[in-house]
Amino acid sequence: MYKYFMFFLVLMAQVASAQEKVSGTVTDEKNNPLLGATVQWNDSTVGTTTNDKGYFELPMNPGSHQITISYVGYESQMVMVHESKTITVQLKAAKALEGVVVNAKRNSLQRSYVKTLNTQTMSSKELLKAACCNLSESFETNPSIDVNFSDAISGSKQIKMLGLTSPYILIAEENIPSVRGASQAYGLSFIPGTWVESIQITKGAGSVVNGYESISGQINTELIKPANDIPFYLNAYGSTDSRFELNTHFNKKITDKLSSSLFVHGNTRVSKNDMNNDGFLDNPLGKQINVMNRWQYNNLEKGWVSFLNVRYMKDEKQTGQKDFDKDRDKLTTNHWGSEINTDKLEMSSKIGFVFPDTPWKSIGFQNSFNYHKQESYFGLNQYNIQQNSFYSNLIYNSIISNTLNKFATGLNFTSDDYNEFVKVGLPVDVSRRDNSVGAFFEYTYDNTTNFSLVAGGRFDLHNRLGAFFTPRIHVRYNPWEKAVIRASVGRGKRSANIFAENQNLFATSRAFSVLNSDGKIYGLDPEIAWNYGLSFSQSFQLFGKKSEIAFDYYRTDFQNQAVVDLDYSPQQVVFHNLDGKSFANSLQIDFNVDLMTHLTVRTAYKFYDIRTDYLSGTLERPLQAKHRFFTNLAYETHIKEKGQQWKFDFTYNWMGKQRLPNTNSNPEPYRLKEFSNPFSVMNTQITRTFSSFFEAYVGGENIGNYKQKNAILGSNDPFGPYFDSSMIYAPVFGQMYYAGIRYKIK
Repeated sequence: MYKYFMFFLVLMAQVASAQEKVSGTVTDEKNNPLLGATVQWNDSTVGTTTNDKGYFELPMNPGSHQITISYVGYESQMVMVHESKTITVQLKAAKALEGVVVNAKRNSLQRSYVKTLNTQTMSSKELLKAACCNLSESFETNPSIDVNFSDAISGSKQIKMLGLTSPYILIAEENIPSVRGASQAYGLSFIPGTWVESIQITKGAGSVVNGYESISGQINTELIKPANDIPFYLNAYGSTDSRFELNTHFNKKITDKLSSSLFVHGNTRVSKNDMNNDGFLDNPLGKQINVMNRWQYNNLEKGWVSFLNVRYMKDEKQTGQKDFDKDRDKLTTNHWGSEINTDKLEMSSKIGFVFPDTPWKSIGFQNSFNYHKQESYFGLNQYNIQQNSFYSNLIYNSIISNTLNKFATGLNFTSDDYNEFVKVGLPVDVSRRDNSVGAFFEYTYDNTTNFSLVAGGRFDLHNRLGAFFTPRIHVRYNPWEKAVIRASVGRGKRSANIFAENQNLFATSRAFSVLNSDGKIYGLDPEIAWNYGLSFSQSFQLFGKKSEIAFDYYRTDFQNQAVVDLDYSPQQVVFHNLDGKSFANSLQIDFNVDLMTHLTVRTAYKFYDIRTDYLSGTLERPLQAKHRFFTNLAYETHIKEKGQQWKFDFTYNWMGKQRLPNTNSNPEPYRLKEFSNPFSVMNTQITRTFSSFFEAYVGGENIGNYKQKNAILGSNDPFGPYFDSSMIYAPVFGQMYYAGIRYKIK
């Protein structure tokens, strides 16, 4: 398949380069070359910009014979071109004009038609459509990400992309890996939603610049920049499940080049809720304090940009039976209970330098230190982990010959020191240290019109994974206007942190078994997978309404996998190396349309075929719906003179049946069906903007009040052999309603 893929790339490159071109030079009235002048065919999106010598090349466009050349501060000029030739254009300085304000609607969820990678961008406006209290709750209105509860105890949410769980997704904060290792289970809930400026979601293996671990995709969050932030922001939130939150941002422009922001987040849940009457809390009691100080220095005249972040977080959760008292019943059989307490300290810096005389050339240096300590117990099981991590990435960007050919290269170093203690029966110390150093090179070709290619590779040396090479290729081709075809192939490799990533299994009576194969990570071998992707998107007018349709197909093939086998026995979880095949096929079809002014409808259908060879045979991945359907309706009224506006949002999710782990050997009262029932979840929110600085919102989640029956197996005997709270495929709590306010000082 790789051979045919490479042939496809070469063929497309030859087609793109075979076009006839018009070239030329753009200067000012004194014949000085103009760098960055825009050269574009009229009535077309085909265009380019001039280089430092004022030179440009543009393929001929059969649909137009007029080229417009424009540059800030100069009068635009139109040139007639009927054949391939070289032209010289001299622009005149523009006369002073009165200001013009242009208003245009920008979608809160954008699919790019010009980026090589298959990337969607969620703006802060999209995040405000739901009760986006933290990052794990930021994807309720995005069809590309599946959001599920991981268990019936902790209240944590797990995300999936292309049918694979979050450990196979590289989750970064401003392109520095953030949710990994010890933070995999709960790390998404440690990033407050109000801190986020935008989120970029990339399907497929992604860029080699960010590392070798991503397999199914990459999620990068961009935080609010101090240079652009407002002086004060307040968000207050409360819900019927007794959860309360307060977010405040303080921003100060110290000088014209130096700015600082202080972000403060706090949340708590104070009441015990048991909506399904099984004797266990549906959501944990808890509290969190999260503080970050962020500095930004800009000296654009000299090419310098830098950021410095310092952050501390403390999170405490208590859950279990309603009658559990942590001071009295901890680690006893009086009542089943659990505490998960986390302390986290982060420091990171980013320094960038753009060469003033050659703006296509830049150097970036990223560094991050992370201290993460979790102490927890689940009934009689205990799990403690402390991770000290250091990450450093040096990136150099430049061009080869001209700006059509760009490259990024650099060095990367990662160190992870794990102090890890597991007690499921007998206590076990599984501490380790992981170090890796790597070098990468990524080449980008973009003809600025209809074809681009990103081909990269990296070589890494890891003390446990050994020496290995990671290749990745992405291609974009625009066959006609407002259409894009993308293809990608890439390899990923990672260490499976089997205990940190599967903490939901501690809240069961299962024994833990690792089939040792003399591997170097808990006795297991590293996970290796290839990801292949093909996508097509087309924007068009349907009955005069702006519409879009998209098809995404991806396949992930595992060469090796740390298999989590829940089917061998309902009293045991077995971790073992893959012996056979494991793959995930994902098909997503999106259809979006602006039905009327200010009313947008997004729909998506997803099909998953995910199978793994377990000890008992080839089976579908458990707790994964093969069919899913998504709809989101968003409506906004016209903005009135004082900024007053209504916003309405409604999201519908339908999940098909899901295979449940085998419980046939249990006694009849503790058995589950082979498949769950299909179900639907509906969420809604109404926002009233009273002015440019104040708004209020109310909303509801799971307003259809669907609740999973028998969510906790053996809840009547939590210390017995059949207790299992991990088999969650649907909501446990039922209906939840919330309200909040947002206040700004601009």
